[in-house]
Amino acid sequence: MTVQDIRAFNRFYTNVIGALDYSRHLYAPFTLTESRVLYELAHSPHTDAADLRSELSLDAGYLSRILNRFEQDGLIERAPSQRDPRRRQVTLTVRGRETAALLAERADESVGALLATVPDADRPRLSEALHTVRTILSEDSEDVRRSRPEDVVLREPGPGDLGWIVQRNAALYAAEYDFNADYEGLVARIVADFAEDHDPHLERVWIAELDGRAVGCVMCVRDDAPGAARLRLLLVEPDARGLRIGDQLVAAVVEFARGVGYRDLVLWTNDILGAARRIYQRHGFVLTAEKPHRSFGQDLVGQDWRLDLHGTGE
Repeated sequence: MTVQDIRAFNRFYTNVIGALDYSRHLYAPFTLTESRVLYELAHSPHTDAADLRSELSLDAGYLSRILNRFEQDGLIERAPSQRDPRRRQVTLTVRGRETAALLAERADESVGALLATVPDADRPRLSEALHTVRTILSEDSEDVRRSRPEDVVLREPGPGDLGWIVQRNAALYAAEYDFNADYEGLVARIVADFAEDHDPHLERVWIAELDGRAVGCVMCVRDDAPGAARLRLLLVEPDARGLRIGDQLVAAVVEFARGVGYRDLVLWTNDILGAARRIYQRHGFVLTAEKPHRSFGQDLVGQDWRLDLHGTGE
């Protein structure tokens, strides 16, 4: 790897994404930097100019000119910051939010068109390569830490995602709780049952995605008890924890189960999974039973939890 290798890649990639002519690329009167400022304002409701300078590494004078133009065009409002009166808080107006949303939509369409040229078989390799570049170049920086809950996308599983659920469950539970291969077998059976025979109107899988990478999952399937659904296989990758992904996944299951008419939502877990249990409690689940058992090579205490979808959860 040489300096010229990186510079050659930079020239290639800036041409691919249209960075040098961004306004024409998105059919909008904004440069790439201006579009990024609008993006930050749309995703950080309590932002002042100093925050923007730090976040985007911009020259103060350059940023000031951008904000002056935005204010003249009715895209932003500036007022004394509640945190520090010496600073000016910057917020988007209604017109500004609409403009930011339009830019985001056009950017998604542009990237979607680019991705459409990539064969399905090559997409996992491309995703992994992008993640590898970001991870290596972000090491010892604050880039990964700056990920925010609103950056997480919940989506349906695509090709390979169900296999990923099995692999990541097996690997994480072996690493964190020393579970043996029996657990992988259990997860594989659960996933295989879903893949082979599920009602898409009453059962669903969610994949949590961050920066194009799967970082979490959960399932909602029919339970044996009449009128009940079962939450299964909640998982969040260690490097993505702290973004409330588990809460988002559980909330998605609760909303779905309630929306399709289930009366109860149940789940089974083990007492060693403290973080997961706290998520369930926040969403109103109530512990209904506990029982010691020997599974996955460990002595555990299994727990049954229940949420009354049309009551108080009591």
